[in-house]
Amino acid sequence: MEVERVQDISSSSLLTEAIPLEFIRSEKEQPAITTFRGPTPAIPVVDLSDPDEESVRRAVVKASEEWGLFQVVNHGIPTELIRRLQDVGRKFFELPSSEKESVAKPEDSKDIEGYGTKLQKDPEGKKAWVDHLFHRIWPPSCVNYRFWPKNPPEYREVNEEYAVHVKKLSETLLGILSEGLGLKRDALKEGLGGEMAEYMMKINYYPPCPRPDLALGVPAHTDLSGITLLVPNEVPGLQVFKDDHWFDAEYIPSAVIVHIGDQILRLSNGRYKNVLHRTTVDKEKTRMSWPVFLEPPREKIVGPLPELTGDDNPPKFKPFAFKDYSYRKLNKLPLD
Repeated sequence: MEVERVQDISSSSLLTEAIPLEFIRSEKEQPAITTFRGPTPAIPVVDLSDPDEESVRRAVVKASEEWGLFQVVNHGIPTELIRRLQDVGRKFFELPSSEKESVAKPEDSKDIEGYGTKLQKDPEGKKAWVDHLFHRIWPPSCVNYRFWPKNPPEYREVNEEYAVHVKKLSETLLGILSEGLGLKRDALKEGLGGEMAEYMMKINYYPPCPRPDLALGVPAHTDLSGITLLVPNEVPGLQVFKDDHWFDAEYIPSAVIVHIGDQILRLSNGRYKNVLHRTTVDKEKTRMSWPVFLEPPREKIVGPLPELTGDDNPPKFKPFAFKDYSYRKLNKLPLD
């Protein structure tokens, strides 16, 4: 069965200035109604080049406890490499449909790798205004080049170079977060599978939408991952839920946005917050983002670290193998 891609729906919808019914969100989700319009609190920004390591640690820990999200600057990933990553990703989505479909997720696949549109069940049968491409970038034993675009030709080289930098940054942040819990520096890295932890690249492509007041690029969710490191293009769209309001995230050129995901929430026994977030779309411009999800191997059992639980602090979460946790969450099954 041929899947209709949002990129194609966008092209026809822009002519009629209407969108198909399945993309129209209920009033409790519509961005025009639910986005906070007053003074917006600033999402924390952490400068990783600050020589005062204690100050950096405090800022990361505070943001992870209160927001579950922060932006890092001077993070060590070269600005030019981020530009190249975005350039090859954009060029892939500008290719003819037939070429994009050559790396499509197979219909019978149990995995998410490949070019696709729908990701998970929506209780109301609604669709998100986004197409995507998933593929693992690390460790090398998990990489399947079948789902890496052959065009543009430099796609592979750029993504392999980015993988090295994003792994280094994620390990720096996990070390800071571990120390913030009073644990040894590699505690959270080991809790996520150590050197076998997997880095999953996703490119989100949100084409122009004639009714951005009614649709969402991605509905409200928390990430399945341990942490997510995301770089967006210059078109705003990320919104964060805090204090019962949806707030717009400020765009900072070359910053990396860090999301605390479900597995760090669980490993930290609830100390660090998994951020609830969503994406809005633009009437005239294409928004794109490049999240990398740091995930445990499928069989890895993740639950509260024993050092963080005791008689006065019982485990708040049931341990699950990551594959079982993912299946239950994506299919809206109970997690307790």
